[in-house]
Amino acid sequence: MLSAATILSFLLLSHGHKKPCPETRHFTVIQLNFEEKQAPAPPGSDTIYYDFERKLQWEDFLAKPSPNGPSAAVSYTSFAYEGNSNLVNDTLRITLRLQVFFIKSASWVRPEARNSYALAHEQLHFDITRLVVERFKQKLRQTALNRDDYDSIIQYQYLQSFREMNRLQYRFDQETHHGLNAVEQIRWRDRVNVGLKNNGVLPEELGIEGINFTPIQ
Repeated sequence: MLSAATILSFLLLSHGHKKPCPETRHFTVIQLNFEEKQAPAPPGSDTIYYDFERKLQWEDFLAKPSPNGPSAAVSYTSFAYEGNSNLVNDTLRITLRLQVFFIKSASWVRPEARNSYALAHEQLHFDITRLVVERFKQKLRQTALNRDDYDSIIQYQYLQSFREMNRLQYRFDQETHHGLNAVEQIRWRDRVNVGLKNNGVLPEELGIEGINFTPIQ
């Protein structure tokens, strides 16, 4: 077995900041905006933020390998959000700052597993986390928010997406036999890549019957 993803949740709740305005009964316009932390972490940081141009390296796996269990490597990935709101007249502007991250001190690899194929498997775990964030954003865009309980709705959708992430990570390892099934790993890689290019929408949701497989580099 090559890996089993370990997932950590940081749920940062927003209480918002509202400018005083007269109490009215008219319709409030909701503006939802997303920002993402992608800047490189400072030197020596324990955190790597997801960046399409920056792939994982074995040097990022700093934890001591577990002496027990079948996994040859573990990637500690997750996502979080924090945000604020600003109510001006009849417009409520909600800004969510998203973080997709990898924790170095909790990720490890056994010496015999340090090869490009195993690293591609670990990168896919990180990619799946990024895919779920895109799906989280789409869910919120399609969800009716209101000024009275938008925070609880966002929290609920976050928890639903967090559960989806865990399900996808588990299925990925199960269907690829933790990376030992190269054909399935190729299928998952292409499936995730399609989702990343289409705002989180997976091939089966796009009505794509099949994907042209290409060899793993």
